[in-house]
Amino acid sequence: MIQPGRFTAHHKQDFVVFLIGMRVNKWWQVRQWLPVAQAMPKMLRYLHEHPESGFLGSTGPLLSPNFREITMIQYWESSEKLEHFARHEPELHPEAWKQFFLRAFKGAAAGIWHETYKVKAGNYECIYGNMPNFGLAKATQSMAVTGKLETMRGRLNDLKEPSPTEANKERIQAI
Repeated sequence: MIQPGRFTAHHKQDFVVFLIGMRVNKWWQVRQWLPVAQAMPKMLRYLHEHPESGFLGSTGPLLSPNFREITMIQYWESSEKLEHFARHEPELHPEAWKQFFLRAFKGAAAGIWHETYKVKAGNYECIYGNMPNFGLAKATQSMAVTGKLETMRGRLNDLKEPSPTEANKERIQAI
């Protein structure tokens, strides 16, 4: 559902932005790279069903214009919870990692990458206009842009402390 107007994300705690992607290097070796691509939806289903994992939400998959790269943007409560998922969910992540090495890595049919960013509370800024809930606002909480939040500087300064107004709470609940 599209939210008319401008909104931003509201999250008082530190969080982690985790970018993860895959690149198809040898598109004709479908049997090697397709299982790699198919592992992500199963992991995401699990994460959405288990909020105690520390997973806040995600955006994607995003497909590059050349159709070779796929990127996911994930938001996590902490790097420790992200690492715990990566190491201690044997049916999901470690098994997917093992299969990647068996099928795709040795033959270089696919490449994978990830980047992890730790974000301190209030040290982020985002703006969305006439969009459905997206990105960090989708993973956490959206908040109408009013007053000091109209500018980047205002959002960077004010998101460290404010809580949503009653009007914003009603708007967020309606989403």
